[in-house]
Amino acid sequence: MSSRPTAAQAISLLQSLIATPSFSREEEKTAGLIDRFLKDAGLTTHQKGHNIWAFNRHYDETKPNVLLNSHHDTVKPVKGWTRDPFAADLENGTLYGLGSNDAGGPLVSLIATFLHFYEREDLPFNLILAATAEEEISGANGIAAVLPELPEIAVGIIGEPTQMQLAIAERGLMVVDAEVTGIAGHAARNEGVNAIYLALKDIEWIRQHDFERVSRLLGPVKATVTQIKAGHQHNVVPDRCDFVIDVRTNEHYTNAEVLEYLQIHTQSILVPRSLRLNPSGIPEDHPLVQAGIALGMSTYGSPTLSDQALCPFPTVKIGPGDSARSHTADEYIKIAEVEEGIERYIRLLEGYVERVGD
Repeated sequence: MSSRPTAAQAISLLQSLIATPSFSREEEKTAGLIDRFLKDAGLTTHQKGHNIWAFNRHYDETKPNVLLNSHHDTVKPVKGWTRDPFAADLENGTLYGLGSNDAGGPLVSLIATFLHFYEREDLPFNLILAATAEEEISGANGIAAVLPELPEIAVGIIGEPTQMQLAIAERGLMVVDAEVTGIAGHAARNEGVNAIYLALKDIEWIRQHDFERVSRLLGPVKATVTQIKAGHQHNVVPDRCDFVIDVRTNEHYTNAEVLEYLQIHTQSILVPRSLRLNPSGIPEDHPLVQAGIALGMSTYGSPTLSDQALCPFPTVKIGPGDSARSHTADEYIKIAEVEEGIERYIRLLEGYVERVGD
């Protein structure tokens, strides 16, 4: 295979990926397909778990690194499919199948883009391609396992279906378990300290509070109490109340900052299930973003999570396809969208070269 594959070769790879089930944590076979595709193009690949990555031929450790990343795992098929999710049916320019849109189209487009630049000696940066696993579950064995193996990354392009528009901010997610302790007593007498009443004070504060730093793209931080549990008998004042807070952070706060702030202002004991899924953002004046704007791409804030949340460096989320099709029955992507994705990824990086080159 030439190191510059055609769009048809990228589509062929996408059809093979669709035809190979790759649910999160079960991506071994698609990792093998991607590895073989890259090796057939003459690349040296690296693998950890079900993650595959490669460096451009003229890698120079004195240059900054640009990461091209997308994922090859999928969710399981939802009910309602009217065709075989793994058949990779191509009809009238539309390719149907599980993972075709999320994120097979962006993935093969990024692979083609990487191979387009693979032999270039004049790049002012290195390119690193990473096809990763477990994105759909934000798993520890996906991109989070790959990043420690890579050199420092200056900026990343995360391939997800965005209609080739630039998501320059993405909400983070933190789920917090809250526990309030009171004192048990008999409900018929004026005894005990009702943990429900104590919890209500915290819940009301959470409901009423507005976080100061509001994002132009994502709006304010949103903390919502979504579950509550207390008491085991009608005539006993409960000595414990548990509730759950769903927190959606904007790019002006880390999850740890919000957790600390909540703990200061509530009497509950707050325990986050994870702090990993942080909000992300990249300045609109970043050269990569400006390169996209110059191509007519719009910028927006994304409400959906991706591997951006696990990248501790600036990233943009962009790719062919439409997020509205993700995780839906009869998922599809149009061949023209993949062709355009490859073209516009290449033009985006060419524009970035112009802005950061000597």
